[in-house]
Order: sequence, then C-alpha cells, then structure tokens
Amino acid sequence: MRVLIDTHVWLWALAANQRLRRDARDLVQDPDNEVLLSVASAWEIGIKAAKGKLDLPAPAEVFVPEAIATSPTNILEITLRHVLRSAALPPHHNDPFDRLLVAQAQIEQLPVLTADRSFDPYEVNVIPAATDPPRRRRHSAPTTRRHI
Repeated sequence: MRVLIDTHVWLWALAANQRLRRDARDLVQDPDNEVLLSVASAWEIGIKAAKGKLDLPAPAEVFVPEAIATSPTNILEITLRHVLRSAALPPHHNDPFDRLLVAQAQIEQLPVLTADRSFDPYEVNVIPAATDPPRRRRHSAPTTRRHI
C-alpha cells in the first residue's frame, strides 16, 4: 500500500508518540507499504522550526534528511499539477501545506495518514492516525533517532 503521511504523524512516528494509533504505527512500520512524505512537509517543518513553533534536535536542513534516511520514508516531490490543483481546491481549509497534501493525494490517488480533521471535507481517503486531533501548539521533534 502507498500512503501519504501528514507532517505531524511523521513526527509522531519518529518520536514513538503515544497519540499515534497502533494500527497507524503498524502501517508505517510494515515494509510492504510505501510511506511517502511530501516535500511540502519538509518545507512546513523548516518554516515552523524557524518561527520557533517546532523544536528540533538539529537544524531542519540536517534533521529532516537524516530522519528520512533512517526511516522507511520516501519523498513525494511537488509537481506543477500538484500546485495548480491545490490552488483550485474549494476553500474548506486555508493551510497551504494541507491543501498541497490534499492535491497530491488526489492526483497520485493516495490515502492520507493523518489526525487532522481538516482533510475531511475534501475528496481524499483519510486513514485515521490518532483518536485525538493534534493540538495547535508548539511541537517537539524526537531528540533521539527511532526507526518508524
């Protein structure tokens, strides 16, 4: 199965966060699945870290590539089609990163592993990652490397 992982869920998986449902963790850890992290998520992590909204154990330009290299994660590049689709989406949600993930999920026909309810109004398959939606607050990335 190919699945697009939302930014916060990827960070939860790296940190072995208890908010991540067991079945979601199993999906990420299953070597038969292809877990895709959008370039938009790397961009979001970098921006949030620069604004002080996300604590990372290293600068984003070091942390993100190292975390990708040590986890079963592949990168989903952003294409012109993705960008144009995100701009054409109904205005259910204004977060540009989430809108880009929706567009990528639609075009690439991928389910999205997320705990964010803002994906619900869009025509995408959502795989619930947690019973509680993420809170809008300062986040911390894992300080030690854990394989997801």
